Amino acid sequence: MSVSAASHLSPSYPDRAAWGTAPKLRAWQQEAFDLYLRREPRDFLTVATPGAGKTTYALRIASELLSRGVIKAVTVVTPTEHLKRQWADAASRVGIAIDPEFKNSQGATSRDFTGVAITYAQVAMHPALHRARTEARKTLVIFDEIHHAGDAKSWGDGVREAFEPATRRLSLTGTPFRSDDSPIPFVTYVEDGDGTMRSASDYSYGYGPALRDGVVRPVIFLAYSGEMKWRTRAGDEIAATLGTPLTKDQLSQAWRAALDPKGDWIRQVIHAADRRLTEVRRGVPDAGGLIIASDHESARAYARHIRTVAGEGATIVLSDDPDASKKIKEFTSSQARWLVAVRMVSEGVDIPRLAVGVYATSTSTPLFFAQAVGRFVRARKRGEMASVFVPSVPVLMGLAAEMEEERDHVLGRAQAEDGLDDSLLERAQQERNQPDALGDELPFQTLEASATFDRVLFDGGEFGTAAAPGSPEEEDFIGLPGLLEPDQVASLLRRRQADQQAAKRRKGAPEEPAPALAPHEQMQELRKELNGLVGAWNHRTGQPHGVIHAELRRSCGGPAIAQASAEQIKERIAMIRKWATQRR
Repeated sequence: MSVSAASHLSPSYPDRAAWGTAPKLRAWQQEAFDLYLRREPRDFLTVATPGAGKTTYALRIASELLSRGVIKAVTVVTPTEHLKRQWADAASRVGIAIDPEFKNSQGATSRDFTGVAITYAQVAMHPALHRARTEARKTLVIFDEIHHAGDAKSWGDGVREAFEPATRRLSLTGTPFRSDDSPIPFVTYVEDGDGTMRSASDYSYGYGPALRDGVVRPVIFLAYSGEMKWRTRAGDEIAATLGTPLTKDQLSQAWRAALDPKGDWIRQVIHAADRRLTEVRRGVPDAGGLIIASDHESARAYARHIRTVAGEGATIVLSDDPDASKKIKEFTSSQARWLVAVRMVSEGVDIPRLAVGVYATSTSTPLFFAQAVGRFVRARKRGEMASVFVPSVPVLMGLAAEMEEERDHVLGRAQAEDGLDDSLLERAQQERNQPDALGDELPFQTLEASATFDRVLFDGGEFGTAAAPGSPEEEDFIGLPGLLEPDQVASLLRRRQADQQAAKRRKGAPEEPAPALAPHEQMQELRKELNGLVGAWNHRTGQPHGVIHAELRRSCGGPAIAQASAEQIKERIAMIRKWATQRR
């Protein structure tokens, strides 16, 4: 790599010696870095899966631009206060001094710093200040998780005003973009062929390629269903089984009962997760676990369950705790088993030793789910595997099965087309001391909530059969080795499922017939399958989703997918499978 020295650099700027302390770039980072240098762009959008190493890549670009004299200052914009400090720590390791304590009231930072780390909220509160700072020195602005620039109109407007004069802007994101029509500042949108506009990244690196490269860990999802019973304010007692077809209201209330700290479901799942953590620590001694809770009260209650189960306390991180960043940093470098947190730990927080998770929240946007799972996938050495325990509800099962699907931000498309339950994104990132909304907000009393092991999801496949907690069937999957390559995970899961089915046959147990799907459920499954195949064809060919759907309609006939019959969708599924076969 050729680096031309600038004629004059401040002592705080990185030089060649500082580069020697920087980690060697991974293949994708080097490829994206080289592409950036070839283009010399003012704006550049990099989409890389959580855990892939966006921070290291961005700081290498900053180092190069500083050493060439292209820029004189760096501004990092993040979603949260904790991430400001995390960026400053990482920057210091490559010789860039970033001030994470900068306040709007200061107006300027010390000359000892090359730049500042601020939040999107800070920018929105005083965009004129940040514009003046940007105009005063040639500045590179790094937008961490750029989709947050559209969280509120004031945020987007503030970001545009503050950083329009920037010399360079590098936008980063690790997750599917927003599901609403709020354009993201400094992101390019291109026509998709069906009247919509789709975000265009300059470089993309998804979970699938990262898994193949060993950059991220394979993730298995252990899903738990169970029997729920609750009493409404009117005194009615209602019972339902999580994991079976339910109405929207029944599902929201059953889910709420499952997450209730007073019920047995969450206790049993935490117990299973702790047993899984013990197994993982046989091969990865410092492996840690994270429970993502809905609210402060639940987080404290889950921590009490951990003490009972594990015999040691858990670190609790709450959004209003002034020591939150300190606690996260201490947990990161310790051997402690469990961290319990509300949503603030779902995005960007880097704790590489996390290997086991419990998804104990009802937030179900693709963005939040991907960011939450992203806390567990950062690979340190080959063979480490992540395990995430989830309630067996359709939207989460769909998201778990679609881990490798890459989504763009689309303007002008009906939200329901993806077949995903995408509520307002703001809910997913709020830091509040209130429980997640689950539909019925009236007084609610959980009467019973017991867990049943349902299945394991990995790489789009489902393994295992329903079984009681502590049963041999559950233990087959709880006891998976903590160090396995992705192909070994799939092979072992298939073998254990086959062993369970053989054991059933030996006992003379009849095969359980698959439950018949209602017409609307069948339609939902067909649409999901077709959308998944269209996504795969998009990755393979680069054709926009809308163009692929239009070509399928031309080939097979019929209306748009939302109005198509089951037979018409099946024809399109067969057609796109035929394309894939012919192209091999």
